[in-house]
Amino acid sequence: MVRITFPDGSVREYENGITGLQIAEQISPKLAKEVYSATVNGEVRDLTRPITADSTIKLHKWDDEEGKHAFWHSSAHLLAGALELLYPGIKFGIGPAVESGFYYDVDPGEGKVITDTDLPAIESKMKELAAGNLVYSRKEVSKKEALEIFTKKGDEYKTELISELEDGTISLYSQGDFTDLCKGPHLPSTEPLKAIKLLSVAGAYWRGNENRKMLTRIYGITFPKQKLLDEYLVFLEEARKRDHRKLGRELELFTFSPKVGMGLPLWMPKGAELRQNLISFMTKVLKKRGYKIVATPHIGNVNLYKTSGHYEKYGKDSFQPISTPQEGEQFMLKPMNCPHHCEIFNATPHSYKDLPLRMAEFGTVYRYEQSGELHGLTRVRSFTQDDAHHFCRPDQLKDEFKSIIDLVQFIFKAVSFEEFTAQISLRDPDNKDKYIGTDENWEKAERAIIEAAQEKNLQTTVVPGEAAFYGPKLDFMVKDALGRKWQLGTIQVDYNLPERFDLSYNGSDNQKHRPVMLHRAIFGSMERFVAVLIENSAGKFPLWLAPEKAVILPISEKFNDYAGKVLEILNNSDICTLIDERSEKIGKKIRDNELKRIPYLLIIGEKEVENGTISVRKQGEGDKGSMKIEEFVSFINDEIKKEIAV
Repeated sequence: MVRITFPDGSVREYENGITGLQIAEQISPKLAKEVYSATVNGEVRDLTRPITADSTIKLHKWDDEEGKHAFWHSSAHLLAGALELLYPGIKFGIGPAVESGFYYDVDPGEGKVITDTDLPAIESKMKELAAGNLVYSRKEVSKKEALEIFTKKGDEYKTELISELEDGTISLYSQGDFTDLCKGPHLPSTEPLKAIKLLSVAGAYWRGNENRKMLTRIYGITFPKQKLLDEYLVFLEEARKRDHRKLGRELELFTFSPKVGMGLPLWMPKGAELRQNLISFMTKVLKKRGYKIVATPHIGNVNLYKTSGHYEKYGKDSFQPISTPQEGEQFMLKPMNCPHHCEIFNATPHSYKDLPLRMAEFGTVYRYEQSGELHGLTRVRSFTQDDAHHFCRPDQLKDEFKSIIDLVQFIFKAVSFEEFTAQISLRDPDNKDKYIGTDENWEKAERAIIEAAQEKNLQTTVVPGEAAFYGPKLDFMVKDALGRKWQLGTIQVDYNLPERFDLSYNGSDNQKHRPVMLHRAIFGSMERFVAVLIENSAGKFPLWLAPEKAVILPISEKFNDYAGKVLEILNNSDICTLIDERSEKIGKKIRDNELKRIPYLLIIGEKEVENGTISVRKQGEGDKGSMKIEEFVSFINDEIKKEIAV
């Protein structure tokens, strides 16, 4: 017998070799139909794998991430099985579950192409296979056997993956006639895959390497009920309307130019105003919290980044060094602001009384993202960080960390980012070579983050292996219109750069001491922050942030002079306004400017000129009555104060 402990602490005995599915069946036949995977002793596994020792168990349904992962991972294998039947000789790369659905990277073969027009036929074959209630079966094999199987199939992508695996760790999964290299977990069978939709086709370099072959990536999603798929497709259509790339063009916020270069955004006047509003807002907040604003160059001597460790870790994937006319002298486009800030700290002596020293910069940095990874403003090669570094005494570390958590929450509230999660990223305990610094410092840094998050009652997930190379971090993940999580805010604890740059302060004992360094960004990058902001707001920005607060709509040309006087007063009052002087009917002007998401429409006709007033409409809400111009200025300023109390 084996003793099974459930999440509520209860314990039951079962026969040795029982499976998670059998446990679910004994609890309730209804439950057995609703579970898709199980966590046994901390490992997510197939429901059909035998349990042969005393264990803890948690059964995962659709609402659990682990349940969805097994569901969509199994769907990726179903897609591959359909493709193998429809495209004999096709070769397979990888086919993972992702946050919303799954994809498979495939090589259809020389001269063969899969396009969006082929998706309905592939989808139909998937449904046909799913209806056959095919069983997902797992088989553990030796490395030699795995290589023989996929070499015989002529699939060089799978054989490449297998060659990098350790013998004794390799498993295959089969459903019907299709077999794939996979560690699982999967559903017991294809029976739950009721609602299937293939969404799009894209290109993807094998293993993300531009120098490798371009494969065909097919995206799809599945649900246990058709109703859920229908709701998702409606949601997807709404998300397309909110796509920041689409709205960025329509609202004239930003653009890209092949002549300038891929991944290098150009901010247009309205976008630059939006960006500046964010910078001005954040600068006011920072000054009230004791930050010192600094500025550093866009380039730095290559030795600076060798000292920091960035060159060793990221040099091959960065823009390559720039050689100057002086022999042996090389510079790099700045990939990080922190080494520069270390040098500013070193420029003057510091006492323990001076700390914490909070140094902030809106610094533009450059990183060479692969072209296939570039995506609007969310993945670019040039971006501006709202970067800051706190230099503090060890006894100040936790309080400084908690103060930054407060700042993140304040900023997110100001822009209505209500749906976010926090992730504690720790060092990979099994691969410490990826990191710099001593075990002692890493343990202190990780403990400080965990305790600070707990003391702020922050709901977090802990992810080993995602730390920065110099220290652990707390990342804030915000969802976009598609439900994808983007890392925006981040706080990182670093004992290592102060060591590398020989930073010190004079302590109360008149001895030299090493400060601890906190790296933090609240927006993350201006580009990614604006992208998520556009999608979450559908381009309807908060009043304080909107690049144009109002537009003046004269009913006819004879009121243009008065409109010009109103414009001057509003712009002089820092209320960015424009005039729509087109010879169009007022109804069309209202409709057109509503589409531009300008918060207030100010209509001017004969009555307004006679009374020295403006007729005010709020975007999306309609008429707000007549106001004197000075009254409107006060009204706007009061509205902004309600939105942000800096």
